[in-house]
Formats: sequence, structure tokens, C-alpha cells
Amino acid sequence: MALWFSATAVTPALKSSWGLSDGAVAWLTISVQLGFVIGALASAVLNLSDRFSAPWIMACCALGGAGFNFAICLAPPDFGQSAAGFAVVMLLRMLTGIMLAGVYPTGMKLMATWFIRGRGLAIGVLVGALTLGSASPHLLTAFPLEMFSSQQLGSWPAWRVVMAVASASAGAAAIIAAIFVGTGPHLPVATQFDWSYFARVWTEPALRRANFGYLGHMFELYAMWAWAPQLLLASFEQAGWSAASARLAGFATVGIGGAGCVLAGFIADRVGRTWTTIASLIISGGCALIAGSLLHQPALLTAVCLVWGFAVVADSAQFSAAISELCDPRFVGTALTIQTCAGFLLTTLTIRAVPAIQAAWGWHAAFAILALGPLFGIYHMAKLRSMREASKMAGGNK
Repeated sequence: MALWFSATAVTPALKSSWGLSDGAVAWLTISVQLGFVIGALASAVLNLSDRFSAPWIMACCALGGAGFNFAICLAPPDFGQSAAGFAVVMLLRMLTGIMLAGVYPTGMKLMATWFIRGRGLAIGVLVGALTLGSASPHLLTAFPLEMFSSQQLGSWPAWRVVMAVASASAGAAAIIAAIFVGTGPHLPVATQFDWSYFARVWTEPALRRANFGYLGHMFELYAMWAWAPQLLLASFEQAGWSAASARLAGFATVGIGGAGCVLAGFIADRVGRTWTTIASLIISGGCALIAGSLLHQPALLTAVCLVWGFAVVADSAQFSAAISELCDPRFVGTALTIQTCAGFLLTTLTIRAVPAIQAAWGWHAAFAILALGPLFGIYHMAKLRSMREASKMAGGNK
């Protein structure tokens, strides 16, 4: 999952090297989101995970993503300065996203084959791994790579090193998946993607509430992951603090969500999915409202961002678990695909909106707008909790 934000983490260097605008920088992440949607939908329609070995799909897609991402490292120094060159970079990022659609959803399916009880915790652990992997490029940027690359790699700038290491880690993951990952004993019966179920996902009240809760969560999540590290960098630089410290804070802000996912998974299986998601949304929405106003207080901003990072993804796995429990068992794959595609499409809007709002009204407004997502999600998860169907979740724990 290091591939996901491998370009986003080095945006200051790419902006300087290629002369990119904030809007163009946003597309470094948006293109991955769009690729992921395309890949997830194509995989579901073609029923790839039932036609082929899931561990091999995971391995091949991780290797493919590593290759597409590494290809950007091989581009000429001024490649991204031209419209045609930047379009090629966007295509490679989109192809990387398509490949990641064979890693993350496939991993969730594999995890589910090993667990019936405690599935919320199990999937929470997996999403925690996704979170740490997504954060890892920010950790790499905190190391003195400029010195290393100039001494050891000649003309290779540090941003290429970050993307190359991310690609290498995905290659290593492909080897692990191919050799060590297996399918569990609880493999569900193969099902075909059913377009006719698309409407039912949005018309059945319980499913609609769960999906709306997920959309509120996704409205905030990826925009926060993409831009909170940039806010921290701006705050630290303004205060005269080191850029390396800012990048470590950015890594911690995203990475701490891994612990949030595990804790939320543990709690949700015992206390209930709706309570867990509502609590996470309240905390993350509150942080969104105040984070941007702390630009001139880097220490306090870091503390708020750590709380925000812990809460913003903690509930993520629980929305998927809720859908799998609420929908017709014959169409779990279809329901999860529709939920995922809708959520990731929504992220493209907020990822692009944050820099535009920041340029016009500042960081406070740019992040405060994200609180609308949690507010929307809280309303619908509270409504879901009051419904009879909610007893299907987490063994009766609403």
C-alpha cells in the first residue's frame, strides 16, 4: 500500500521540479482513486476473485503496481513539465490504482475466509495494515535522502528514491502473497456481480443508511490523508522547525490510524458497529473543524492531527463489515463493490476541493469543510441503530 501516497508524499519536490500547480498536485492522488474504482468494478464484473486464486491475484497486482509506480522514477528530469509528460504520469498513477484494486479488496476477502467470529477485529487489523503502508512514504521523506542520493546515486533526486523504495516494498509484498498467503476454510460460495442489485443497495433502508455512513466517512478520510501532512509541513516551516520533523509528524498522523483500526475492530465486535462508527465520526469531525486554525501553533496542531489520524480511519472496516452483515448473502461481493466504488469516487471531489478552498480562504476553511462528511455519517448511523435490521450486525451488537 506504500504505492498509494508515494507521489503525494513528495509533492513539494515534484512541484519544484516540474512546476506543478496545487490542482495538478491533487491529481497525483485523484488518478489513483479513479484507477482504484475502475479496477474494483472491473474485477467484480469479471468475477476475477472467484475465477483465479486470490493470493495470486494479490501477488500479481502488487507486482504490477510496483512496475507502474517505478516507471515514473525512470522519467527524464523535466518529463512532468509538459502537458503530454504529465498525462503519462497520471496514466501510470491510474494504472497503479487499478492494480491496488487487486490488493486491498482481495486482502479483505482473504481475511474474511479465516474468520467468522471476530471478523470486525480481523478486518480492522487489515485496514490498519493498509493505513501503515499508506503512511510509509511520509516516513521515508523524513530521512536525509538528498544527501544519500547525491552521494550514492548521482543524478537521482530524493523523490525518485522514495517512489523506488515504495515500489520495492510492493514487490516484496507480491512475493509474500505468492508464497505465504493462503485462503481460509470459510470461503464463501462464488457469486456473480449482479447489476440488478445496484438499486437495492440504495433503496433498502438499512443498506442505504450504512452506505451513507460510509460516504460521510470517505468524504473526509482521503482528503485528510492527502493534505494534513502538507498542513503540518507548512506549519513547521513557518515556525522555523525542521522539515524532517514535519514529515515524521505527517507519517505519525496517517500511521496512527493503524492502531485506531485495531481498537475500533475490537470494540465494534463487543459494543456494536453503530456506536463505534458514531464515536469515530464525532472525534474526527471535531478535529477537522479546528485543525486548520492551528497553523501558527505546530505543537498543538500535531497533537490534534494525531487524534484526528487515530479516529479518521478507525471506523473504516466497520462500514464494510456492516454491509456484509446487512445485505443478501448472495450479493455480498456486489454490495461491497458498489460501496467501495461510490466512496472512492467521492474522495476525488474532496481531494481536489481542499487545495482550491485553501488557496481562496485558507487552511481553516479547507479542513473545516471536511466535517460535513462526519456530520452526514453520524446522522445516518444513528438512524441505522434504531432500525430492526441493525440486530444483524456484530452478533446482535448494534
